[in-house]
Amino acid sequence: MRAIAIALTVTPASDSPPAIECRFEDGTIYIDGLEESQVRSLRESAPQLELQPDPRSDGWRVPAFRYAALRAATAELAVDDSVLECDSLPDRHSAYELREYQREALDAWLETDRWVDIAVPEDAAVNRAPAGVLELPTGSGKTVIALKAIERLGVPTLVVVPTIDLLEQWIDELETEFDIPIGRFGGGEQRLEPITVSTYDSAYLKADSVGDRFGCVVFDEVHHLGGEGYREIARLLAAPARLGLTATFERPDDAHEVIEEIVGPLVYRVDVDDLAGEHLAPYDVKRLEVALTPEERDEYERAQETFTDYLATSNIRMQSGSDYQELVKRSGSDPRAREALLARQRAREIARGSAAKIDALEGVLEDHRGERTLVFTASNDLAYDVSERFLIPTITHQTGAAERREILERFREGTYSRIATSNVLDEGVDVPDAAIAVVLSGSGSEREFTQRLGRILRPKSDGSRALLYEVVTADTSEERVAERRR
Repeated sequence: MRAIAIALTVTPASDSPPAIECRFEDGTIYIDGLEESQVRSLRESAPQLELQPDPRSDGWRVPAFRYAALRAATAELAVDDSVLECDSLPDRHSAYELREYQREALDAWLETDRWVDIAVPEDAAVNRAPAGVLELPTGSGKTVIALKAIERLGVPTLVVVPTIDLLEQWIDELETEFDIPIGRFGGGEQRLEPITVSTYDSAYLKADSVGDRFGCVVFDEVHHLGGEGYREIARLLAAPARLGLTATFERPDDAHEVIEEIVGPLVYRVDVDDLAGEHLAPYDVKRLEVALTPEERDEYERAQETFTDYLATSNIRMQSGSDYQELVKRSGSDPRAREALLARQRAREIARGSAAKIDALEGVLEDHRGERTLVFTASNDLAYDVSERFLIPTITHQTGAAERREILERFREGTYSRIATSNVLDEGVDVPDAAIAVVLSGSGSEREFTQRLGRILRPKSDGSRALLYEVVTADTSEERVAERRR
């Protein structure tokens, strides 16, 4: 592959300063030839560049993800740019026809092009730099939008996904649509191609060495980039075009603000209710409240009392994740803190797995006999209890890849009509069409609830409505959890 030299402006007169040189090095852009006055000007006009001197030379560096901003900031200067080593892709076309909302989403992303006012030669491999995040419900065709984005830009592209299952799905889709070899980083294989799919874990290890090989990067389930380690992937890649895909962009820890900086802002959003009935199945949510048995109630109250008594004397208010981490930290050396932590866990187990919940589930399964049903739990133990009680297959993080594929395939073909799972099927797995979902237990995460709802929203051939049941134990902490996620 050739290195691209993209002139940002016409070459200055002979008495002008020599051209500034830019090249990619280990996840950064090295800049040589900047004069002191130019450094001062860049720092004043574009502080977001994070321009820093290189202690080993007279040069300067900026993080690779600032490449588009650097080009914009130096538009009036002569720049010898060899940052990217990639050619344009041969013309490739996806057979998909975009729905109206998918076209709107793609157009909204393309309109963010940050190079509009920069002179770029027509024959340059990379001459567009749209960047932003699209938030659409599970099942609404985010992958199809990405395929069209890759087609429109026509540049080498890295697709980053959270799981091996999604890596395989993306590779299959890309090979089918574009009929070219697709590279992969993950699952024991490291093969680079103009279009490559990588897991987040592999991209974290490879980004600094391949950060100059792609003009575009697509982050599937982009909310994962909010993690302290994963965000470095985006920082180490020079790819100026960036597309984030998610069903739930905002994070409770506000890390979506970091994603906006390294990928781009949220540029298009459509809710489940906007698509239900036309592009997604219409749906209903039913909340079933159940009661603890007298024995369960006594044990629950004792556990809660142990927990709250400790909080009253500990200055821990349990209003944030850091409060919980403080409790866990103290439990390592304080017997009372450990007792309180175990009591909290026991109270949650009782509320999440009460006998009445299992009875309620039995009623739901009986009412929807023969319909494809997914049962979601908050723990592996409860998923296995459901599996044993009702003789249905279970998928947890302990389930091997081959067994998981077999279960999902039998669910797809109708051999199995029900699957129990903990958190594994919330995202990152292509789950066959289902009509009924039962949230037997879960967290207070709005993202988790939206993902679980999305598993049953693919349009049904008979136009029937999807149905999600929430089973909540009354007069327990589960009520507050259920309210938070809604």
